[in-house]
Amino acid sequence: MKKILTILADGFEEIEAIAVADVLKRAGFSVCLAGLDTLCVRGAHDMKITADCLLSEIKNETFDAIYLPGGLPGATNLLESETVGEILKKTANNGGIVSAICAAPIVLAKHGLLEGKTFTMYPGFDDYLNGLRPTGNPAESCDRVVTGKGPGAVFAFAEKLSSALGTDLKNLYNGMFVEL
Repeated sequence: MKKILTILADGFEEIEAIAVADVLKRAGFSVCLAGLDTLCVRGAHDMKITADCLLSEIKNETFDAIYLPGGLPGATNLLESETVGEILKKTANNGGIVSAICAAPIVLAKHGLLEGKTFTMYPGFDDYLNGLRPTGNPAESCDRVVTGKGPGAVFAFAEKLSSALGTDLKNLYNGMFVEL
């Protein structure tokens, strides 16, 4: 069973974290929700989610994919974490998938993981992209990097991430996911 690490930082976008984790679990993946600094993580809309573990407890484990939900200040909290950067680079260097949605692709950009890639993200974060330009599409998958535009694209994003991990959700759910 392929393992996906979802990192939750205070201020994460709730629908991006929970909907994507739910779809991936239904598709048969093992999904670990790790709190960046605490087990009880507060979302951008003041919902509290209890993580499975702290990131510090599993930072040396190997995962097939890393997923960063967006939201503010969740994405900037992830951006400031050296541990998140180390885990992303380790996963990418080992052939794993790195993925982010909404504002969180700024974290991938900081660590050079969007260079030469087709990607998308929530508009308005150009200052973090070092001249790179997102497509504006709902979701993109390019060379083991998967990105999504925002909350309205969670299913398109989950489908791209699942496909990058080898499971086609269109066949699994008989057209349950709508093309955007």
